[in-house]
Amino acid sequence: MTLTKQEWKTLEDKAHSLRKLILDTTRCAGGGHIGGCLSIIDIMTALYYKEMHFDPKKYDDPDRDRCIVSKGHAGIATACLFSDLGLIDPAELKSYNKTGSRLNVHLDSKKIPGLDASTGSLGHGSAMALGMALAAKMSNRSYKTYVLLGDGECDEGSVWESAMATAHFKATNLITIVDRNYNMIDGKTEDVMSLEPFADKWAAFGFDVKVIDGHDFRQICDAIEYAKLAQDKPVVIIANTVKGNGISYMAGNYKWHHGSIDEEKYTIGMNDLEKYHQEKLALIEKEGK
Repeated sequence: MTLTKQEWKTLEDKAHSLRKLILDTTRCAGGGHIGGCLSIIDIMTALYYKEMHFDPKKYDDPDRDRCIVSKGHAGIATACLFSDLGLIDPAELKSYNKTGSRLNVHLDSKKIPGLDASTGSLGHGSAMALGMALAAKMSNRSYKTYVLLGDGECDEGSVWESAMATAHFKATNLITIVDRNYNMIDGKTEDVMSLEPFADKWAAFGFDVKVIDGHDFRQICDAIEYAKLAQDKPVVIIANTVKGNGISYMAGNYKWHHGSIDEEKYTIGMNDLEKYHQEKLALIEKEGK
């Protein structure tokens, strides 16, 4: 399935508005994990606005698709997206990570409607997602479960235990997506704990591996559609992304795993995001059909 020109533009416009909201919310909060939020927002936009069976007005529908954002420190991205979906009051974003707010750094599923799991302790999301996927099989339900991992998170042994179990139980209704931005809290992933050959590792654990550009909506949506049809092996989508994507002083810089935004950085960031969006729109005009 190839996106139509209008579908592509709609997703790019939505991701642009969310990137700006992420920058706003980070500034208001006094800081946050903005680098990883900007690397995953295209993926999350594709999931919630195109690919998932999810109605925010029926967020507790037992037949809805599930999504576990295992890299829970990217909570600003989730909170901003949920505010756009109407699950969080947009005005509440101004309280993010402030005393008394229900919007913690790591979002709490008991406080946020539509949030399928509380995450933040890295390495747990895959196991929770597998449990949900197996529950669907046991109850003869057709919903899919998605889990979004950070690449640094894949240093955790529990990720690979879950991967082994996912392949063993042929949980093809679980779609794993890895945010491969090549950076983690204290350096480049390949310097801190090398993951390569990353795709080969997943294949060795019994996965069908798709490697894509995680900022190209055509590739994101095509890979997810491919994964939905899996029958023999579960699919992992390794999405090559850029930490701090769209903002010049953040892009590819591990030091922006977490950071605060002053007025100068805010102005530069907003200008950069607008330039980035215009480049995306120009690409759509050139290549969209």
